[in-house]
Amino acid sequence: MRKEALRLQIRQRKQQYTPQQLEELSLRVIGRLMARLSDAQVVLAYYSLPDEVNTHQLIDNLLAAGKTVVLPRVINAESMELHRYIGTQDLQEGAFHIMEPVGEPFTNYHLIDVALIPGVAFDAVGHRLGRGRGYYDRFLSAHTDIYKIGVCFDFQKVPEVPADEQDVPVDEVI
Repeated sequence: MRKEALRLQIRQRKQQYTPQQLEELSLRVIGRLMARLSDAQVVLAYYSLPDEVNTHQLIDNLLAAGKTVVLPRVINAESMELHRYIGTQDLQEGAFHIMEPVGEPFTNYHLIDVALIPGVAFDAVGHRLGRGRGYYDRFLSAHTDIYKIGVCFDFQKVPEVPADEQDVPVDEVI
């Protein structure tokens, strides 16, 4: 299946759920993530869009637990940079209507224990289908030592995700 066809298929699957159902499904995924992140000190996360696993409370819980949370910020058509998250007051709407941090840039990439990576679809070997802009693939290809966890609803797990050589797989899917 081609990437665009798979994106359409997953979009149609998502439309079968109400926002309340997606929120309930999110809680299950977040519960598994919280247990998985207990030993991490620095977490690269993402501030979710309405059709993604809701990470908003997870991020605040990680921060309250004393962890350093960094979020991506799109800086141009090719790149994103990381900024330290200190609270919702530190967010503003950025590229693609994603809430992004405006605070202090984070450049100590070697300190990141775990990166939570969103995706449209994932397969069992860690191939990830993103939204098609390549921001995460470009960033992760430059920082290969970061442990990557793909975050998705169970209905986003598929038998096979088409992958090109520039696509960076995740180490684990939750």
